[in-house]
Amino acid sequence: MSKISASKKTREESRLLRAFESGDFQPVRSRRLRVRQLKQAAHATVKDRRLNIRLAAPVLEGLRARAAEEGLPYQTLIASVLHKFVTGRLVDRGLKMPRSGPGKR
Repeated sequence: MSKISASKKTREESRLLRAFESGDFQPVRSRRLRVRQLKQAAHATVKDRRLNIRLAAPVLEGLRARAAEEGLPYQTLIASVLHKFVTGRLVDRGLKMPRSGPGKR
């Protein structure tokens, strides 16, 4: 059992402690490999370039609204979507956004 009193732990800490005590965590086979993978992932998140882009007002408003729904700053949402797109991890879940403007179908 944990030596930390239940009143001092957050929900996340309690969840992690239960998972650890039940054996849900598995040891890493190669510590060096895992450290290298984590360093590469961290390096990929370094923001070293600036981008200025013009968007139609309705697009920006939609992005801001969507970001608010997700509880994110809208620039973080935009960066996340772009990152997922270039890494091939952007998933189309069949959500069709209403189209407007001249290219409307």
